[in-house]
Amino acid sequence: MKNPDGLQGAGGLTERSAGAIRIAPRAGIVITMAAFLGLVAFFWPFVVAPGKLGAAYAPPLIFGVLLVLVLCVVISEIAEGGINSKALAMLGVLSAVNAALRPLGAGTAGIETVFFVLVLAGRVYGPGFGFTLGCTSLFASALITGGVGPWMPYQMFGCAFVGMLAGLLPRATGRREVVMLAVYGSLSGYLFGFLLNLSFWPFSLDPNSSIAYLPGLPFTEQWQRYLAFDVATSLGWDTGRAVTNFVCVMLAGPAVLTTFRRAARKARFRAPVRFAGREPGDDVPTERPAGDDSRPT
Repeated sequence: MKNPDGLQGAGGLTERSAGAIRIAPRAGIVITMAAFLGLVAFFWPFVVAPGKLGAAYAPPLIFGVLLVLVLCVVISEIAEGGINSKALAMLGVLSAVNAALRPLGAGTAGIETVFFVLVLAGRVYGPGFGFTLGCTSLFASALITGGVGPWMPYQMFGCAFVGMLAGLLPRATGRREVVMLAVYGSLSGYLFGFLLNLSFWPFSLDPNSSIAYLPGLPFTEQWQRYLAFDVATSLGWDTGRAVTNFVCVMLAGPAVLTTFRRAARKARFRAPVRFAGREPGDDVPTERPAGDDSRPT
């Protein structure tokens, strides 16, 4: 018997057929612009020397532009019908959940408890939803924990990329899907640390150090210096995050995926609202003449 919602059962769902929220073309353009801005924000040390082009004021500028872009994503998706009120409610709920989960890990020894929700939500609801969730959840948690600062836009972009890439993973089902997401979650722990280190690497070391940022060096030598810096300063920390993500996805992944997909089936995020018109010949109730007390026999 076919599912009336047009979706497969929980055991045979894939990431695209599990209720992924469709992204309207305009929203896709805005998300692409935001992703490009994020890449520029992270990799500017390879193209711009510190102190040039207002680089010292980049974080506040990126923070302001980021909020505008996220707002544009939400508004454009609403305008195009990509995100309805139910999807926005899901976005708000998951942002609140992630904001509440983040203090539990507090970054101790690299342990972070927010990434596995981003990975699973991005997988089920799609890359656009994952990108937006990464931004909103980190913004909400920063307000709760008092973590607002010049580092926050980089953290928001880093989590946004984690959620977005989870929605672009290849098809898989059952145990293979859980293992794939666990491996990706582990790699995303290293990816997040790799990106975040770029935000402060140019200002954190003595220029005479062999792993310090040195303006004017060829790209390959600059890249080798950064890889050495990343391994020397944060490999152990990132490993703690990677292990946490792997364990959380392996243990809680199947149940959370089933819950998210059940919510997608119930809410039917992709189902348009239609009002059926009355067909010709349908019975129309008529008024009974005054004084007619007859009853059908």
